[in-house]
Amino acid sequence: MAYQRTPLTAEEQIQRIKLPRGNECLGFVEQRVGGSRMKVRCLDGKNRICRIPGRLKRRLWVRESDIVIVEPWEFTGDVKGDVIFKYKPIQVSWLRKNGYLKRLEDVEEF
Repeated sequence: MAYQRTPLTAEEQIQRIKLPRGNECLGFVEQRVGGSRMKVRCLDGKNRICRIPGRLKRRLWVRESDIVIVEPWEFTGDVKGDVIFKYKPIQVSWLRKNGYLKRLEDVEEF
């Protein structure tokens, strides 16, 4: 007897969405610079040069116009940071629908 899976709806696919905690913030990848670094426009109004930490380099593939969570560095946190999470497209639509990306859309439409 073969078991057939029914496709999941959008609400069933989104179980838990990671949100920024503490000093973390949401950001929009503007440009890849090279060497696992990129320019990210953050929701706190700052542009940072962010890198992907070594523990995530092989697991986290980031492209331009992705929405990510950025953790600013302790020193030079206004200029540099680490990308610690990338949102999938269905998660980005959930964030938009619930108003988490409102400030990013006000700055510039994308």
